[in-house]
Amino acid sequence: MEFYCQNFDDSLERQESFRRPKYVLLKPLCKCLMNLWVFIHSVIDCIIDLCFSFYYNDSKRTQIPTVKESLLMESAVSLAERIRNKEVSAEVVVQGFINRICEVNPLINSVVDERYEVALQEARDADTFLASTTLTVDELKLQKPFLGVPFSTKDSTAVKGMHHTLGLVSRRNVKATEDADVVILLKKAGGILVAVTNIPEYNLWCESRNNVYGQTLNPYNTTRTVGGSSGGEASIIAVSGSPMGIGTDIGGSIRMPAFYCGIFGHKPTTGLTPLKGLTKRTGLEETTMVTAGPLCRYAQDLLPLLKVLVGNNISQLQLEAEVSLNDIQFFYMEESGDLRSSSVSEEMRQALQRAVSHFQDLSKTPVQKVKFSGMRYSFKLWRYWMTREPFDFSKELADGKGTVSVWKELPKKLLGQSDFTFAAIMNLINRDILPQENPVWAESTTEHLLSEILGKLGDNGVLLYPSHPFPAVYHYSSLLRPFNFGYWAVFNVLKLPVTQVPMGLCKDGLPLGIQVVAAPYKDHLCIAVAKELQKAFGGWVPPFPV
Repeated sequence: MEFYCQNFDDSLERQESFRRPKYVLLKPLCKCLMNLWVFIHSVIDCIIDLCFSFYYNDSKRTQIPTVKESLLMESAVSLAERIRNKEVSAEVVVQGFINRICEVNPLINSVVDERYEVALQEARDADTFLASTTLTVDELKLQKPFLGVPFSTKDSTAVKGMHHTLGLVSRRNVKATEDADVVILLKKAGGILVAVTNIPEYNLWCESRNNVYGQTLNPYNTTRTVGGSSGGEASIIAVSGSPMGIGTDIGGSIRMPAFYCGIFGHKPTTGLTPLKGLTKRTGLEETTMVTAGPLCRYAQDLLPLLKVLVGNNISQLQLEAEVSLNDIQFFYMEESGDLRSSSVSEEMRQALQRAVSHFQDLSKTPVQKVKFSGMRYSFKLWRYWMTREPFDFSKELADGKGTVSVWKELPKKLLGQSDFTFAAIMNLINRDILPQENPVWAESTTEHLLSEILGKLGDNGVLLYPSHPFPAVYHYSSLLRPFNFGYWAVFNVLKLPVTQVPMGLCKDGLPLGIQVVAAPYKDHLCIAVAKELQKAFGGWVPPFPV
């Protein structure tokens, strides 16, 4: 029914003949069927949540302890400033965050490897450097903007001497021999890496779970997911175990965990950040949707971090440009229109509407509601473009030693003998068994959708878009609703800059949020809007008593 309705509706848009009587009758009928399907889908969603709530009841929740040291609540740029001004030593800051990780990690399983002793020595070295340098504070800020500030990154981002398992049992003992380029950049900026964090297998699932390290839990409610693939990263930042981190994003992998864990995340314009050392990437890939980007609790950290992570490509952006929010043209879209996705919940709609109303009062021009019909194909388009990525998932699961066959692995999984999660096997089914999208259709639809969106945004437009149909879901329930992540993935297809912005908590105490989207290389607009939304609505809400 869903396939019939979508394709019939498309044909009506393309054909003038729909005005003939038989089409005039069929179009309302098709709309009725679509509305019926939306209702049925909503009922199914309620049943899924009800069933999982019986298992994941409140007795299974774990309370996150409050922060004991006030400096752990500060932004990364604030910590950097205090260290530069010698108000606090880098060693004290790094030790404080290490202590916090040791306190909370047993509760949420975010960190999977650490370098605490090395990090503390690097902090002492930073303090020694500060005591003897002839550089002024302003020069230090320019050359080493994060001197002495700790950070973390995910297991799949290479850190020399640290585990680099990619969530695969076959790589359980593999350690990286060199740093990823983005790690090098942040270290050169003075950052001190303290730990690496959990991911799904090969970064390809919307929950951070694997058979090497297990499952990461959401600090707002430990019965809920943290998302993927930067889920360990977002969760340890949310509990103030790390002030900032490096994520990667090929299908929402920065923005999804940032949303579920109530923090900020930015997916830069594709092609700006170096790729070497991200999973097995060499940095020579010509075509890819993946990009690295910052994760943090405070909007004011986004732009300084982005400046570091884009390296020599900073000249392609306008990060120093003054942004007048009054002059931005705001657009918003309430849902994707993809019939396979769940309907956007009322609380998520209200979060979006609060942002719309705020900018309605602020902007010189009215905020416009828009509908981009191609958004209904979000998942299908991402699925196609994943086939153009420079890797073969079945080979990567085998770590380059042959391939993993779904026909062999599925029976092993059912017998409890597989090294892989069911999510990885679902990915194999999706890639190797289910019919693939028509390349001509997918590429032309992508081109049309991008043209349509850019035609609206221009050089000074921003799109406010739902982060997801609803807040963080129960563990494993994403297996029954795999299409919802299209809300994030479509912007990887379009290669646009997007900032995930927290918008308070829902009635169940889970983070709400929206995505802020701009045209290519207009990342500064996304971040300026994010800072304004933080000012208006509070931004990150700690998942522990304050």
